[in-house]
Amino acid sequence: MKLFYFLDFMHLKEYGTPVTFDTYVKLEHGPIPSTIKNLVDTAADEIDMSELSDTIHFEKPEGISMVRVLPNRNFTKKDESLFSETELEILKKVCLRFGDKNTQYVEKASHLEAPWRLTEIPDDISYTLAAEDPDSKVSKEEIEFMLGLMK
Repeated sequence: MKLFYFLDFMHLKEYGTPVTFDTYVKLEHGPIPSTIKNLVDTAADEIDMSELSDTIHFEKPEGISMVRVLPNRNFTKKDESLFSETELEILKKVCLRFGDKNTQYVEKASHLEAPWRLTEIPDDISYTLAAEDPDSKVSKEEIEFMLGLMK
């Protein structure tokens, strides 16, 4: 779930808009995208009834409380066509940055981000807080403007 956060907020800090436009909530272990979490939870409960049934499946190793979400298929040209050039660029950066990292590493990285640090549990994380990070190339006002255009 935190990788979606990095996709959205890295794109936001670079280009002024998120990719998914999901609502992120600050939880103890990091930011969680609400709609995406609900889709995944539904799939975990009843994969055959889920919108994600052709996309993901779940693996629960014995003795471990966490569930691993795995792809059912490779990323295709059709999938790629759903993203803009800049979204694909950031998606690749997220994969390069976190592809070989474990959950704890990603969690710690999310806790270093201003949007997570400047929000209280269990509040929604404002996209405008991305401007507080030193790597943001856009201002709070630019984010507000771009988000206003998307409504």
